[in-house]
Amino acid sequence: MRLGGPVFGEINDPDQWVAALKNAGYSAAYCPVSSDADSATIQSYAAAASKANIVIAEVGAWSNPISPDDAIRSAALEKCQKQLALADEIGALCCVNIAGARGEHWDGPHPDNLSAATFDLIVETTRAIIDAVNPTRTFYTLETMPWIYPDSVESYQALIKAIDRPRFAVHLDPVNLISSPQRYFDNAGLIRDCFAKLGPYIKSCHAKDIRLSNKLTVHLDEVRPGLGALDYRTLLHEMNQLPADTPLMLEHLQQEEDYRLSAEYVRSVAQEIGVPII
Repeated sequence: MRLGGPVFGEINDPDQWVAALKNAGYSAAYCPVSSDADSATIQSYAAAASKANIVIAEVGAWSNPISPDDAIRSAALEKCQKQLALADEIGALCCVNIAGARGEHWDGPHPDNLSAATFDLIVETTRAIIDAVNPTRTFYTLETMPWIYPDSVESYQALIKAIDRPRFAVHLDPVNLISSPQRYFDNAGLIRDCFAKLGPYIKSCHAKDIRLSNKLTVHLDEVRPGLGALDYRTLLHEMNQLPADTPLMLEHLQQEEDYRLSAEYVRSVAQEIGVPII
């Protein structure tokens, strides 16, 4: 497996980008350019990554392509298609977005999010994104979420079957699936189930942690890896069964030091259980 995360400092060219990644000890990276970059720039970063043995893990397409607002939905569809095309050109393992949401908040809960009609809309939307681009090297993926499909192993399996596109795959964020005390206390079982049923489709994973507080009714907080209850031993063991280039990507932290400590924790667990990190 590979470990990656955001990089900090002044980065104006591929050499500075590679140096920052190497300084952090990362062998996987978030895409360093957006879809409005010219082809020469895109290719220069792709070449630098290849030369330095760095995998570009994912291109974010963060937007709401199932928004009930037609203008927002249309703009989001265009963004997803452009970002998927970028992922294919730069050689990223995947392009990732959440499915979206049926309310005002692009990533928030809504009464209609988990309806059969929304499931069908996600299928239709994802097909439209993939079919418009027809990628040959990368995959379009939906990040697992607590209140929109895919919100479970079973709903992800159902989406894979319904979307029925070979360039649709899985982006796994196990923390986002932990939405109840049952899943929290048996997150090792949840992780094993994810890899048993979705493993061949997983292209990238997010590394976070989660903590259940002693406060009614149920209150779950995202925290830095190592400060919560996510079973990283199980997660890293399962990731070690996937292709060696599969990345685990740190995210959602505010300070560079937090990323350093998170990477240190992940590496320490990997060393403890004998899982190599490229």
